[in-house]
Amino acid sequence: MQRDCYFCFMRRKKKRPLFENVAVIDAGAKGKTIGKAPDGRVIFLTNTVPGDVVDVQTTKKRKAYFEGVATQFHTLSDKRVSPVCEHFGTCGGCKWQDMGYEHQLFYKQKEVENNLKRIGHLELPELIPILGSKEQYFYRNKMEFSFSSSRWMTLEEIQSDEEITDKDALGFHIPGMWDKILDIKKCHLQQDPSNAIRLATKDFAIKNKLTFFNPRKQEGLLRTLMIRTASTGEVMVLVQFFENTPDAHTLLLDHLSERFPEITSLLYVVNQKQNDTIYDQEIRCHNGRDHIFEEMEGLRFKINAKSFYQTNSEQAYELYKVARDFAGLTGDELVYDLYTGTGTIAQFIAKKAKRVVGIESVSDAIIAAKENAERNELKNVTFFTGDMKNVFNDDFIAANGTPDVVITDPPRDGMHKDVVQQLLQIAAKKIVYVSCNSATQARDLALMNHAYEVVKVQPVDMFPQTHHVENVVLLEKRAEKLNT
Repeated sequence: MQRDCYFCFMRRKKKRPLFENVAVIDAGAKGKTIGKAPDGRVIFLTNTVPGDVVDVQTTKKRKAYFEGVATQFHTLSDKRVSPVCEHFGTCGGCKWQDMGYEHQLFYKQKEVENNLKRIGHLELPELIPILGSKEQYFYRNKMEFSFSSSRWMTLEEIQSDEEITDKDALGFHIPGMWDKILDIKKCHLQQDPSNAIRLATKDFAIKNKLTFFNPRKQEGLLRTLMIRTASTGEVMVLVQFFENTPDAHTLLLDHLSERFPEITSLLYVVNQKQNDTIYDQEIRCHNGRDHIFEEMEGLRFKINAKSFYQTNSEQAYELYKVARDFAGLTGDELVYDLYTGTGTIAQFIAKKAKRVVGIESVSDAIIAAKENAERNELKNVTFFTGDMKNVFNDDFIAANGTPDVVITDPPRDGMHKDVVQQLLQIAAKKIVYVSCNSATQARDLALMNHAYEVVKVQPVDMFPQTHHVENVVLLEKRAEKLNT
């Protein structure tokens, strides 16, 4: 009897509270929206839009907040729009597709401002209005899809008495589930021929009994499919195989080559590791070139399978123009481009600078940067490889000169504290900080606030239908003597 009561108690203990008529008042980090519980605690929601009034089933309870999901909608927000994608709500790629684009921009700008003020405790000028993307759909130049022999199934399919025979999938991972793939009928993020190539690949594989990968069993032929498109019209396709069966590889690749003659670069890789990253793998060219070209203001950039390039080509051009404008170059400046990647920003500004020095930790990226600079006939750009916190030191400054302007575009984690300290020590007149994470950007700016003043702030939307936002900040050296 006591044992039965114990389990009854445990079941009652695990029951999560249900809150009724919760007003959704704001958008928060990571694409979630915000409501308030009756006790004043914040509720983070995943399926609402600011302005909705909903009943909330909580899924997680913490000391300072709840997490939950709306189970009933009493009032629908006037900020709502109908999602264009049939996969919305299951696929985690476009979390804000049910919110009007003008409202997406509002909340992105608000997040940038809040992070700079609350995390950085910075005095800000009036923010320049966020620069929206001309294209809200079909703007990505790179997509990666995964094969699965056991696709994600709906609750209706699971509960059905009918036998499910079509279990193969080619699509995206279900958020938080490494082994579950949602089969995609049409994706609205990349322009044609992306959807046609993906669907034709899946159809041919099924008809020819080419097996799809099973991540739990670590078996199956087909692992991933990457498609890159460029503003030049060139197309790259890379098929990642798990099993090393050359005849099967050739069968599929020949089909894609014949079916899609517009593919400029048809590549493949055989990867039998536990994970599907290709950066330590040998890429093989089946047909065409092993690269494609992107163009920007007459500059040509060679893009191979492992290259990093901003995934929204048109908006990358706008982002780089903001960075160049903030730098205010006259032709006499020595500019350092930190975290230069394949050197796109460095080369983009080179014609307006005396000399540009780029630093990047990925050696393949620097090789590509040097090749691109030579191809673009830029004689005033130099690139160096190494871990930023180790390379960017006093000896490096002594050898290459003290910069007048520094442009820094670090990864999401922001800059290492040693890099920040070195920036303070060299005391360039201007720093242009490009960031894909305004929270870590705010942290770094706070460390420099005694020496630099925030003069301009320009958010740029690179990823419509998502919560992600880029931000560009111009820092100018304060008049008082630096205390470093």
